[in-house]
Amino acid sequence: MTPVARTHVHSRARSWALNLLYGWEVGGQGTPLEHAAQSLVHRRMSGRYRPHVRRLLETVTRHLAEIDAAIAHHTSNWRIERLHAIDRNILRIGIAELLWFEDVPPKVAIHEALKLARRYGSPGSPRFLNGVLDAVLKAREAGS
Repeated sequence: MTPVARTHVHSRARSWALNLLYGWEVGGQGTPLEHAAQSLVHRRMSGRYRPHVRRLLETVTRHLAEIDAAIAHHTSNWRIERLHAIDRNILRIGIAELLWFEDVPPKVAIHEALKLARRYGSPGSPRFLNGVLDAVLKAREAGS
């Protein structure tokens, strides 16, 4: 697969992961991965997207407490529950990629999160999410 094709596949996989995380949060049962398995019984997803979606959901599930702590730390004037569910889940995807996906360059993880924010978030989402993800990246680079 060419790098451009891989990028497209990963972009679509991120959209699927966001959709599944959102569904899990607003009414799903179990973990994000369990919710995805139930949801995908009734929906069709191309096999090209499944590996990256699974990897994202596994990472978010495994590190949910750490990811949510990072969100809370870098949104000092906001409680995580007050964030819109779409923004919260875009942050979860972006932070998962920033912290645990060595094969995804940090700039790509942030850029892709901002694409999701422009497509699915509110008008202020991209700027807000960019600030949070940039702070997470700087903390990672500083080793904190």
